[in-house]
Amino acid sequence: MNYLLHILIMCEIYIILALAMNLLAGYSGLLSLTQAAFYGIGAYSAALLLTEYKVTFFLAFLGAVGINLIACLPVIWFAIRLRELFFAIATLAWQIIVFAVLYNWTSFTNGPYGITGIPKPKVFGLSFSSLDSFVILGGIITVLVLLFFIGLHRIPLSRYFQGVRDDQLAMMSLGKKITYFKTLSVVISSGVSAIAGVLFATYFSYIDPTSFTLDESILIISIVLIGGLGTIKGSISGALFYVLLPELLRFINIPDAVAANLRMMIYASVLILVVMYRPYGFFGKYRFE
Repeated sequence: MNYLLHILIMCEIYIILALAMNLLAGYSGLLSLTQAAFYGIGAYSAALLLTEYKVTFFLAFLGAVGINLIACLPVIWFAIRLRELFFAIATLAWQIIVFAVLYNWTSFTNGPYGITGIPKPKVFGLSFSSLDSFVILGGIITVLVLLFFIGLHRIPLSRYFQGVRDDQLAMMSLGKKITYFKTLSVVISSGVSAIAGVLFATYFSYIDPTSFTLDESILIISIVLIGGLGTIKGSISGALFYVLLPELLRFINIPDAVAANLRMMIYASVLILVVMYRPYGFFGKYRFE
């Protein structure tokens, strides 16, 4: 039972990350390689606020989101001035810088040793220390994030995001400031990624920089690409696919000596088939050319 609850919590975290990434790549056309940096800044901000400054979970939650909104300023600068591949390369550089800071600023982040003893969430006097209670908390937060994006995609603002993605010159000819919509997209995406980081930190009660590497950013992008860009159900299906498929492969009778490597090979093969035969992902409406 604990195993299933753990899988459910991981699904919740990656659904939030996928929704945040989908706003950037799927709706705004901004292929960012720095999503794991926002994820990590959110996790570290919450961890430090909870362990060093002994604030409440609610304040740590708000603080993590607020700090991420400041940390996303370089990416906003990139989004305003750079396009397509050049933007992706710039965000790659920012991802590397953030990881280097987390790894080497040992006096503040404890470097490669990470931060331990992160307390479990307490909200309105209720403790979410058990797995089943944390699933409920994560589920509530995930549903709220999901409802936020559903509402966002039903208002005209969503079409402006898509206009920035599809034809920036047309948007400018209509008198729309594309820099405003790019900025708003980055701000929302980074703030939501911080929420996933807070859940990750408080669930495991331990974090270190290796959870927020470039590999994680690429993974988050692949989740959205596989599920399908520009749709909410694509983000959800991509996150579920990533989390559940390796777990399902555990039930294949494979010798322990080769099980881990063979499962990853099968997983990678499935990903290749999806890319070959479903280039728009499971539910996508748009793809990068």
